Amino acid sequence: MSGQHTDAALAENAGDSLDANWYIDKLFQGVMFVCGISAVLFVLGIFAFVFAEGAEFVIKTINWSQFLLSPRWAPTSDYNPTYGILALIAGTASITVLAMAVAVPFSLGAAIFIAEFAKGRTREVLKILIELLAAIPSVVWGFIGLAIMNPWIIETFDVPIGLNVLNCGLILGLMAAPIITSIAEDALKAVPDTYREASEALGASRWQTTARVVLPAAKNGLLAAVLLGVGRGFGETMAVLMASGHSINLPSSVFDSVRALTATIAAELGETAVGSEHYQALFTIGIFLFTITFIINMTADWIIRGSKKG
Repeated sequence: MSGQHTDAALAENAGDSLDANWYIDKLFQGVMFVCGISAVLFVLGIFAFVFAEGAEFVIKTINWSQFLLSPRWAPTSDYNPTYGILALIAGTASITVLAMAVAVPFSLGAAIFIAEFAKGRTREVLKILIELLAAIPSVVWGFIGLAIMNPWIIETFDVPIGLNVLNCGLILGLMAAPIITSIAEDALKAVPDTYREASEALGASRWQTTARVVLPAAKNGLLAAVLLGVGRGFGETMAVLMASGHSINLPSSVFDSVRALTATIAAELGETAVGSEHYQALFTIGIFLFTITFIINMTADWIIRGSKKG
């Protein structure tokens, strides 16, 4: 009888343990769901806030042809306030293009070396250094552009000011390089090893395998890495504000000072009357930036998903 009681007690304890585990499992599922959905809710909340602040300007006030095609940004003019962002778009685009011209070759080269050629400790050290590079605050990069790159550009190229597209593009390229390298390396490592083994079995060298097999197989992931780097550059603020010269120009060379969209918001929002047209125009720039970066990130995500399906 005592044995039967013992078995019954063990069965009851096992049942209680299973019930407890089931509740704990459900609890953690709920917590993870809340954490996952919170990111979406935060993004929607940010967009709703930004749009609410600029909605009146977008719906009632804005002249789209002037806003997008005029290079004159003069929101504080007493006689003719003008809200043209063409020069700001051109400044942002010129900086981003130069930054990508700097970042993409070095980033892809670093990713290829780390993923395909580096071994053991060398690979780990390089990955740590890239992560440290990504951890440098943007204001520190801005100080580098202001205190180091500025006099170097003036002395090297004999120009009156070193705060220009070249300065900002170089700084932004170094800032975007780590994220491009990390994502590109992941894309290269995702290529099945059977591709490499088959290529080497046919007599191809490591370089030939990398160039003719691995890179074509990872092209979608590499393109997504570049697009995310573009999004990173397009949305940067502090370093751009400090290194670009912050002058409203349609740039004709890399030595022209420019002003970026993000830097305009950062520089002017704190001194603008809340609810004024100028205030709403700055939030409209924020809506424009949000839309562009959203499109870039969604395109990159779509490309990554396509590469995984393929």
